Amino acid sequence: MLRGIYTGASGMLAQDARMDTIANNLANVDKTAYKKDITIFKAFPDMIIRRINESGLGITPAGSYDTMPYVGRLGTGVEVNEVFTDFDQGSLQRTENSFDLAIEGRGFFTVMTERGERYTRDGSFTINQDGILMTHNGNPVMGEKGIIRVHHNNFIVNEHGEVIVNGDLSADPRDVVTMASNNWSNPIVLDRLKIVDFENIREIKKEGDSMYRETEYSGPPVPPSEFKVVQGFLEKSNVNIVREMVDMIEVQRSYEANQKTVTSHDQTLGKLINEVAR
Repeated sequence: MLRGIYTGASGMLAQDARMDTIANNLANVDKTAYKKDITIFKAFPDMIIRRINESGLGITPAGSYDTMPYVGRLGTGVEVNEVFTDFDQGSLQRTENSFDLAIEGRGFFTVMTERGERYTRDGSFTINQDGILMTHNGNPVMGEKGIIRVHHNNFIVNEHGEVIVNGDLSADPRDVVTMASNNWSNPIVLDRLKIVDFENIREIKKEGDSMYRETEYSGPPVPPSEFKVVQGFLEKSNVNIVREMVDMIEVQRSYEANQKTVTSHDQTLGKLINEVAR
């Protein structure tokens, strides 16, 4: 009976952890390039149940036979094995903002933070008064040559991540450049966005604000094999609201089932102590 209580309690704890993951996914459904988390469970080793006081051999006048004392297996509970991030591509949303960038395929933008280089798929960038391309949190976006400085209406990113500007126009961010005055008479490649990938992408660590960092298990950042940068678009989260709501209902029912298991074993144990063993 105590085994049943522990088994039911472990199931409740596991479903509670899964509910936390689902709630976090739903809370970030509108966050740019958010990647949903999935909770993975691991079962404790099963126990083999046998009938006691049986040798497994039946005796008859005609001889003997096996009585099959083996009954079956008994589950002993479950625990959370890991919570991993699903990096499936989210759909792209057109914004018409030249500073909004999205990656089709594998890869991450590289940004410089106070903790060093971090990686993100959130391409909702802007520029500061010095013309530095930055994230909405003020972290500079990195190119292969370092920090990228651009100008309003003089900034194009092609599908290879190359930052192209008109060399005939002033690079001073204080100078006003209009789309009408920019005829792209002298396009030059200023830099190339530092876009990286990881050999074991499942092992990179999520840090919040759609930021990730490498770990010893993910391996160092490497150039992605196939990707395309799209300007004027943002990647939406890959959270499916309907799927998450269905999973939430499933978790609630599983939690209630485990709760009933604990209650049933507790009542049986109470009856054993108060009535049978008295």
